[in-house]
Formats: sequence, structure tokens, C-alpha cells
Amino acid sequence: MIDLHSHTYFSDGTFSPAELLAEAAAAGLTALAITDHDTMQGYEVAVGGEIPPGLEVICGVELSTKFHGVTVHLLGYFPVEPPAPEFQSWLSGLLETRRDRNRRLVERLQGLGIEITLSEVEAKGRSLTGRPHFARVLMEKGYVKDLQQAFDEYLDESAKAFVFREEVPIAEAIERVILAGGVPSLAHPVRVAKNNWSTLAEWIGELARMGLRAVEVYHSDHSPEDVCYYKELAIRYGLGVTGGSDFHGANKPKISLGRGVNGNVQVPDQVLLDLRALVR
Repeated sequence: MIDLHSHTYFSDGTFSPAELLAEAAAAGLTALAITDHDTMQGYEVAVGGEIPPGLEVICGVELSTKFHGVTVHLLGYFPVEPPAPEFQSWLSGLLETRRDRNRRLVERLQGLGIEITLSEVEAKGRSLTGRPHFARVLMEKGYVKDLQQAFDEYLDESAKAFVFREEVPIAEAIERVILAGGVPSLAHPVRVAKNNWSTLAEWIGELARMGLRAVEVYHSDHSPEDVCYYKELAIRYGLGVTGGSDFHGANKPKISLGRGVNGNVQVPDQVLLDLRALVR
């Protein structure tokens, strides 16, 4: 069993790289991809330490992109070798757009009467600070009762404090991943086009023409019907299949590494073998 979608505390997870590897070993995984948002620092720290016997660690990243005017996440996998330094430099530029968004989000929250500073939020985010870190500060200060309320009232796209982040066009992100020797895969398609199946089919066809090489079929948010349909779309457009739990630790406590929610994620070992074959 494998899991190709997980996060450390170098983005919006709560586990250190070492803790994530230990969790993977305890879950009986044979392979784990670390796919932090816009950074590979979690992966680099993980492979620089002690890796449990029998566990393979795959280099990955999750990118926030813009497509048809909405945010769409793209997974980039490097199952043969890590990307060149040029790709890492490009990622550094993406992190700066996050910092700009965070500064504006602090200003918006302060304008709503919330006492919050960028420094106290960044203290929880290490190399990358995102909305889950804002949510935790809001909860700890008593402005909300839990993380979900923080998103519902302040941080989600329809909430009163939300500010847009400048995101890279998905076509550029796909091209960057491919040029760096990676495989671009559409993350959690259930969140794309509000899972309108006909629109989603059109969009995936468009993305395939841009160079998309895979679709994340297995995910904690996917129903059995979703999984079947996404498999059909992958076949229709000649795309590969990826999958993972999207594990975040305490930030998404219902999700178990390798198993998703109540065991709804089971990614076959063959998925990784097929993923390597997509590297060109």
C-alpha cells in the first residue's frame, strides 16, 4: 500500500518529516510521497534523515494554480530523481506570493477588529505560512471555537476576511513540472469545477492538451462513484492515475495516512510503477 499525497509542518501539516515517516511505517506503507505546498523542504529533511526500512520516499509538491478563473491544485511528482535547481528557484517565487497574501490577510483581519500579527502566524508556519496557521491563531486567541469555524467565518473564499493570492496559470505550472523531469497530476478533482462531471470532463480534456499526465483518482474526499468516474476520464484522455490520503495530521484529524477517512483510500502499489513510466 502506498500514499502519494501528504503534508509536513513545512507547509500546512502538523507532523515533522520524521514523524510523518514514522506514521507511514506504522501504517505499513511501502512508499510515501511528500507533497507540501510550494516547497520541497519537508521532502529534503525527510530523505536527509533516517528512513524506516521498507519505505520509499517520493519527491513531490502541490502547487496552487489558476484555471478558468478559479484555484486548481496541481501535484508535481519526481519519482525518478528530484528536480533541477531552476525548479526550486521558481518555487521560491511562488512562496513570495504567499507572503504577500498573508500580509494583506493580516490587514483585513485587523480591520475586522482581530488582534493578530504576521509574526505570530509565521511562527506556526516555518518555511511556509498558510490559512491553516491563521486558523490556529484565531482559535487559540478565542475568536473561533475550532479550525472549521475559522475557515467558515474568516478564511474560506466566501468568508469575510478572504483575500486572493496571485496564482500561476496552470499551463505554466504543468510546463515547469515537465521541464524539471516530473509528472503533473490534477489534485483532488472533486474540488474542480465543483465536481460538475460534464464540466470536469471538458476541463480535464483541456488540461490533457496542455500536457497534464495524470489525475488523482484516489483521495479522502472522493466517493466510490467519483473514483470510478475519474478512472474513466483518465482512460478517455490517456492519462495516468495517482492517489493519496492528503494527510495533514491534526489540521485534518479525520484523515489517516494511507487510509483516508474510514479506510476510503487504498492506493495500489502499481500506481507508483505506472507513475514512473510517465516520466519522459
